[in-house]
Amino acid sequence: MNYRPMFEFASGERLGNAQVFATKDEARSSAEDRFRVWTMPTGYGVDETADSVTYRWDSDEGDVRLTLEEVDA
Repeated sequence: MNYRPMFEFASGERLGNAQVFATKDEARSSAEDRFRVWTMPTGYGVDETADSVTYRWDSDEGDVRLTLEEVDA
C-alpha cells in the first residue's frame, strides 16, 4: 500500500493532492513540511492509497517528484 498526505480544514474537510509516497513516514514528513508553511489547514495526516507512487521524501530536498521511468518501475 502507498500513502497520500492529507490536510484537515476548519470546515471538517480532509483533502489531499496528487502526491503519493511509498512509505507512511515519507508522506507524513511531506505533510508536516507543507503544513508549516500553509495558513488554512488546521491539521494533517496520512491515508493509505492504491495509487502509484509519484513522489519520494528527502530530508534535505523535501518532496522530490519521481521521473516517469521511476513511476512506471
